[in-house]
Amino acid sequence: MEFYIVDVFAEKKYAGNQLAVFRAKRELTSEDMQKIAREINFSETTFIVSGRQANGGYDVRIFTPEKEIPFAGHPTLGTAFIIQREIETERSAKVILNVEAGAIPVTFSKDEDQVIWMKQNPPQFNRTFDNQMIADVLGIDPNEIAADFPIQEVSTGLPAVIVPLTSLKEVKKCRVNSEKYDIFLKETEASLLVFSTETYQERNDINARVFCDCFSVPEDPATGSAIGDLAAYLLEHRYFGKNRISIRAEQGYEINRPSLLHIEAEETEQHIDIHVGGSVHLIAKGTWHI
Repeated sequence: MEFYIVDVFAEKKYAGNQLAVFRAKRELTSEDMQKIAREINFSETTFIVSGRQANGGYDVRIFTPEKEIPFAGHPTLGTAFIIQREIETERSAKVILNVEAGAIPVTFSKDEDQVIWMKQNPPQFNRTFDNQMIADVLGIDPNEIAADFPIQEVSTGLPAVIVPLTSLKEVKKCRVNSEKYDIFLKETEASLLVFSTETYQERNDINARVFCDCFSVPEDPATGSAIGDLAAYLLEHRYFGKNRISIRAEQGYEINRPSLLHIEAEETEQHIDIHVGGSVHLIAKGTWHI
């Protein structure tokens, strides 16, 4: 069985978020896929389980080392990249992935950076959380959480609890308390995204960290789904004071996998449109023996 390793949301090789993509030409059980994902042990592994379907898309399944999930950002971009570059005979400008959360369109830009974009599902704005509770989980002082904005769970396919912090210093200080996090997981099964507008790189607008212990991933280097949730949050609460944003988010610096995620989002009277993009680099290609 052919498989590929790519780095997603990476400005160069050996950065961003790693992904293994498998072309499942033979019938694999869910148990088989889970075992392979556990063996790879990246934050996610994907399986392309069909050729082009009636809607023009490809059926794809996404697994963490512990379980299957309905949607994730970097697996979507990385898998679409492999489909366009390695499977389709003619490179199209658009690839659709049929994942459990729905049909996700991915488009390929022709600019110098070769950014790949996915359109995320309409956001759902869920419950808010107490500052003290989240501060205890993150090992920080409640005063280090921005007072003017709520801590809120948002989902565009995979939920994240968005936590606005006052500075990059506070973002860097975060250390998840596993005991407190277990209590938090009784409230919701969501990742935790902390962010500030102070960044490592001047050209970037947001620095973020994402903690995904709920998926057995202590910290993710680049999280397209959660960054999409963040985009919705920024618009809903007018964080930048406007209904349209075009920004650059950095992630992964604290775990030595620097990543860059592009956000284009707009809120109209009818809905919120969210596009998250990044670059993908092919690292390896091989044969998996079953």
